[in-house]
Amino acid sequence: MAQTLRMTFVNEAGNKYSLNFKDPKAGITAAEISAAMDVIIAKNIFETTGGDLVSKDSAVLIDTTETPLAVI
Repeated sequence: MAQTLRMTFVNEAGNKYSLNFKDPKAGITAAEISAAMDVIIAKNIFETTGGDLVSKDSAVLIDTTETPLAVI
C-alpha cells in the first residue's frame, strides 16, 4: 500500500495550495507535520500565483491500494 502526505495551506489571496509528498516517514506524527508546515510558511519556500503561503489549512495521510486486473 502506497501512502501520500498532503499538506494544504492558504496563500495571501485566500486560495488553498496543496503539496503532496510520496512515502512519508513511517509513523510520522501530527506534531511533526505541523512543525514542518510552520517551517515552510516561515521560510517562504514556495511561490504561488496567489502570493506567499500565510497559514495552515489541513494535512492528511492518504493510503492507496492498487489492485491489478486481468485484461483479456
